[in-house]
Amino acid sequence: MPSSATSTAQQTPPTIDPVAAHRWHHAANPPATALASPWLHEEVARRMEDRLSWIRQAPASWCHWDPVRGGLQAHALLRQRYPQAQCYITETAPQRQATAPQALTPPWWSAARWTGAAQQFGPPADGAVQMLWANMALHMHPQPQALLAQWQRALAVNGYLMFSCLGPDTLRELRPLYAALGWPPLSHDYTDMHDWGDMLVHTGFAEPVMDMERITLTFASPERLLQELRELGRNLHPQRFAGLRGRRWHSQLLAQLQTLAQPADNGALALTFEIIYGHAFKPAPRLRVAAESAVSLQDMRAMLRGGPPAR
Repeated sequence: MPSSATSTAQQTPPTIDPVAAHRWHHAANPPATALASPWLHEEVARRMEDRLSWIRQAPASWCHWDPVRGGLQAHALLRQRYPQAQCYITETAPQRQATAPQALTPPWWSAARWTGAAQQFGPPADGAVQMLWANMALHMHPQPQALLAQWQRALAVNGYLMFSCLGPDTLRELRPLYAALGWPPLSHDYTDMHDWGDMLVHTGFAEPVMDMERITLTFASPERLLQELRELGRNLHPQRFAGLRGRRWHSQLLAQLQTLAQPADNGALALTFEIIYGHAFKPAPRLRVAAESAVSLQDMRAMLRGGPPAR
């Protein structure tokens, strides 16, 4: 499957409908039954949190980007790892901005409310945080390079970005099935990890480290499989089905999904999700050589401090 970023200069992936992406992001709410993030997002966040053991220096402040969908349980793990670090909680969807304080503020009787560092709801100022954490957000954004630039501005010099997203092999069992039936693509294309690395460098990050793994989830029925996919996101492909489908189409879809059953696994339906992990840090700004150059006081201080973070 082709990647959705063939050029680092390209701002919008060609297979994402920006209007649909904006509409989904601003309409997406947490499950009505409980304040919970999608299970797969929590699992990916847990695995990404393990990678923080590679970084020796704890951040003095950090930002959790879109935690309601990215992982509420993961937020607790990060707070436990960095109890004395100030935390900025940034929710970009208006519907979830009220949900985040409700889900992430410890109750008055909890010791965590009085012993840990303060939490602040809202975006950090430029250069305010040493770590920015963004789990499973980039693959649904219509302008991922602009989002990377926003994260880069929020980081202090030598601060680092930790992110994850879906990769091109996601749902590889369903794509040939849709193609054989003559249906439009079941999702927009997902960007390859090497393209993410190129975009990080183009945005101003340094020393990007990319990693990938495949997670196979099994489902007891086609209905449960579809429920999981609805919780994870939406099809943002410009050539997706233009309108609602009827009961006959839905019955055909369920029958086709049943062909994924694995006899050796009690008839469970298996789906692959490629997970990409990315890490990069913000280097000190470089002074361009010219006959006459102007440097801000903030950039001058950053250049004087210099040096990469401890790893």
